[in-house]
Amino acid sequence: MDKVGIGLVGCGTVGSGLVRNLPEANRLLQQRLGVGLEIRAVAVRNPAKKRENLPVQPVADWRSVVSNPSVQIVVELLGGTTESLEVAKAAVAAGKPLVTANKALLAERGAELIPLAQKARVPIYFEASVAGGIPVLKALREGLVANQLLGLHGIINGTCNYILSRMAEEGSDFSSALQQAKELGYAEADDRLDVDGIDAAHKAAILCLLAYGFLPPFPKVPVEGIRNLSAQDVSFARQLGYAIKLLAVVRPVGPERVEVRVSPTLIPARHPMASVHGVFNAVGLVGNLSGPVQFTGRGAGPDATSSALLADLGEAARHLQDKSPGPVLPSGGEKIRLIEPGDSVGRFYVRFEVRDQPGVLAQIAGIFGAEKIGISSVLQPEGHGADSVPLVFLLEAARESALQKAIAAVQKLALNRAPARVLRVEDLA
Repeated sequence: MDKVGIGLVGCGTVGSGLVRNLPEANRLLQQRLGVGLEIRAVAVRNPAKKRENLPVQPVADWRSVVSNPSVQIVVELLGGTTESLEVAKAAVAAGKPLVTANKALLAERGAELIPLAQKARVPIYFEASVAGGIPVLKALREGLVANQLLGLHGIINGTCNYILSRMAEEGSDFSSALQQAKELGYAEADDRLDVDGIDAAHKAAILCLLAYGFLPPFPKVPVEGIRNLSAQDVSFARQLGYAIKLLAVVRPVGPERVEVRVSPTLIPARHPMASVHGVFNAVGLVGNLSGPVQFTGRGAGPDATSSALLADLGEAARHLQDKSPGPVLPSGGEKIRLIEPGDSVGRFYVRFEVRDQPGVLAQIAGIFGAEKIGISSVLQPEGHGADSVPLVFLLEAARESALQKAIAAVQKLALNRAPARVLRVEDLA
């Protein structure tokens, strides 16, 4: 059996995992798909650096990998959105299928890259870009293709989920939990992509593309990370029967609008997603035919990611050997638009720091009532000392613009002591 030639551009942690796992995976791919893979060229930024198990001598020039006649599939593992886009465009121009784990490339530059690939009829495979070893994109593209999707939600950043798990289980503050994540290698020295929600937002944009054929303009996606989350809010959420997770939400709002957002969110403690701890990921969705479906597993790491990369490589190799066009990227989202943030409707957790005096609760409740916002629960913790106490509200469904108006009114009162803390609530029913 002739093997299909692979060219790697980038060979860091993920690429090394791919190289290490290829021999065993090849045996299974030959048995199950009738295809074999062979790495024939590798480009890295520092070819002099010692790397184990590489079957070829690496080079610095990625263009020589893409143009190599023995390379039939290009694997881009550089990360970022600049040079990686050049690699992707070159692969498409050469008529070679592209396999990538680069969620930033697709979320931020997909509007430029995808039309080029469609015009050239060159497939792009990107299962590894979302949720590591969980085959959620394949499920959307294949297993659930006959379903109208009523919404998706996911814990899709393992670093944040680890931090939130430590805060919930140990009562740690954010800084301590983040430091522990860094010591264990779960968080990078530069933690902004993970902790500030950007990584999860990249993945949410890709989920939107697969679910609704619409790639949202990335700068317009509302993103809030967990950096400002306090142990106090984690504790209050638990008392109210909720856990806090960094949740990505993608759902239709009417026939031609979609809501895509990432934010720390209260979810019911009894829901299966609340029990997803540590660096694990989970994606839940609801199809009109399938009903609710949830996928859980390792969302990152060289082995989990190489699982997705190797599956894509096997699929790409089979399509090449069959001379079939490969998967078609979803379409039909030309008329879809993101909703305006103020138009978003949902439930909210709001914590005020207020003066400890009679009548405060009634005064704030009156402001919510004036904006037609119902209150489902109130938490008035005691024993906080001084003349300032937290006052926590769990609100009924409200338009975000109305909520912000009410909060602005409360914060103008003399009784208010600090900026309000507002978190989303999703019941995931």
